[in-house]
Order: sequence, then C-alpha cells, then structure tokens
Amino acid sequence: MNSNVAAINVANKLNVSRETLDRLECYVGLLLKWQKTINLIGTGTVESIWYRHILDCGQLMNFLPEGRYPIVDLGSGAGLPGMVLGILGVKNVKLIEANAKKCAFLREALRVTGTRVEVVECRIEVVKDLSAEVVIARALAPLAKLLELAKIVSKPTTTYLFLKGSGFKNELTDVKNNWKMEFHPSMTNPDGAIIQMESVNSVHTDSN
Repeated sequence: MNSNVAAINVANKLNVSRETLDRLECYVGLLLKWQKTINLIGTGTVESIWYRHILDCGQLMNFLPEGRYPIVDLGSGAGLPGMVLGILGVKNVKLIEANAKKCAFLREALRVTGTRVEVVECRIEVVKDLSAEVVIARALAPLAKLLELAKIVSKPTTTYLFLKGSGFKNELTDVKNNWKMEFHPSMTNPDGAIIQMESVNSVHTDSN
C-alpha cells in the first residue's frame, strides 16, 4: 500500500481533518528525512510508518482523561507518542528526551508542523518541578522500570498510559499489587495493549 493511501486510511481511523492530516504528513516527511542520518524509528518499520507509529500513537486519544494537564511523554525520542498527540490537538504536552540530536529533530518538527508542545531536554532522572496529571510512554522500558521513572514527575492522582507490544503480560509479574489497571486492546498490534494505571490509594480516596 502506498503512503498516500496509508495516510488517508489512518486519518479516517483517527477521524482527523484534512488540515491535521497535512500536519501529520509534514511530520512523517521530516521524520523520514532525518531517519537517514539519525535512528529515530526501527528501520524495519519505515515502510509501515503510518500504521506502526502514527496510528499506534494516535489511538491514545481515546483514553486520555478529559481536561487533565500537563501530559508528560517519557523518553519521547522522535515524538512518539507525544508529538503525534500534539499534532492531533492535545494541549499542554511535554516531551522529555535526553538525546540532543533527537531534541533538535523535535524542535524542527514543532516548527514545520506549527505544533505547540514543550521539549524538555534532559534525562528523566533529573527532571525538576514537573508534576504530571497524565504520564505516557512507548517503547521505553519494562513496566516496573517505567513506573520508577514515572514517579519522578508524578503525584498520587496521576494516570499512566503505556503503549505495550506483545509479551507485556510477562512484565506484570514485576509490578506490585497496589495499582488499578485496565488493558485496552491495541488498534495496531493484536498481541499488544494500552495499559492504563492509577494508584489504588488514589482510587479509594476519590471514591469516598
């Protein structure tokens, strides 16, 4: 399937306007251009970029808690998923990325797409004065490690949304039993899931 058809199909699945699709196309074009010199995505996923990356990230729109900001993308890399969500219109997204070259790409992507998200160039472990309402991450680390990193930018009521591929169930054995979890089926990977997590204590507090 050619890229134009793939782009239109993904736009239809995400229910976006022609203007938003144009911005997504600018982002994809820039990503593929920079991919020639910087490893932004897996080389084996370049041909299926619209499904493997744009649709995969865009599906998070269905699960973001309404009106809760900021949304912090841990280890954003090429902006997946945070940049995609920003292009789709999500407000107050912050991309944390330590790699200077990837941050340069992100800033250029902001410029060419006219997207308003914030790039935070530093390691997650040294982030200060940032308290997220929602933490998102994709292809960053096993679940237990993700939660350790997420604590740095979180508060008791923070919601976590992690995109996970096949084998994610094996990671659950390393997670303590003090989380409320929901598993949403992935639109792009029949063996994957979007893991939505909230602190059990927070859930109990809210219900009283």
